[in-house]
Amino acid sequence: MLYGASMALQLRAGLGLDPWDVFHQGVAGHTSLSFGTVTIVVGAAVLLLWIPLRLRPGLGTVSNVAVIGVVVDITLGLMPDLHALALRIPLLVFSVILNGAATGLYISAHFGPGPRDGLMTGLHQRTGRSVRLMRTTIEVTVLAAGFALGGSVGVGTVLYALSIGPLAQYFLRFFALPSPAGERSPVVAQGEPRQTQKTQQTQTTQTPTHDRI
Repeated sequence: MLYGASMALQLRAGLGLDPWDVFHQGVAGHTSLSFGTVTIVVGAAVLLLWIPLRLRPGLGTVSNVAVIGVVVDITLGLMPDLHALALRIPLLVFSVILNGAATGLYISAHFGPGPRDGLMTGLHQRTGRSVRLMRTTIEVTVLAAGFALGGSVGVGTVLYALSIGPLAQYFLRFFALPSPAGERSPVVAQGEPRQTQKTQQTQTTQTPTHDRI
């Protein structure tokens, strides 16, 4: 819900959409699909990228697609239009911070990340690169594609693209819950753990001391 609210607040600030919404707007402009429909279709397409990363969707994944659109509409209905730049700038900054906090909060809940955040954490897990680097790389790539398609880019777009990576990494650690034994940290998406051949051989050959006496 916080994620959807943050999107609506950024829309109300009117200083530029986040990179994914720039992309959604660009795609919608070249098709007969509505903005919301494009968001759902893109989310489903991103889920296909989970397959080679061996990620499994959870309740949070489904909720990300189903709930966000409703929350955005409700928030937009409650928020009046803002015209004063002195109000729109703080609203933009707050919306970006809230988006980063929402990202860390729902991923840390262990119910599975949304399609786009799952791609981020999956790449983090598979490549060993930081969450900050993976998130920023994805956002900048999507931003470039959306701009090429004619999506609206503004100061808010640049602020979001450059700051959401560090914010997501910070809040993932801030909201991290102790993981039960054998479970991965919520900082990474749920994927199948890889075990090296050397580790498997070591586990096979090791025997208790009393068996060797």
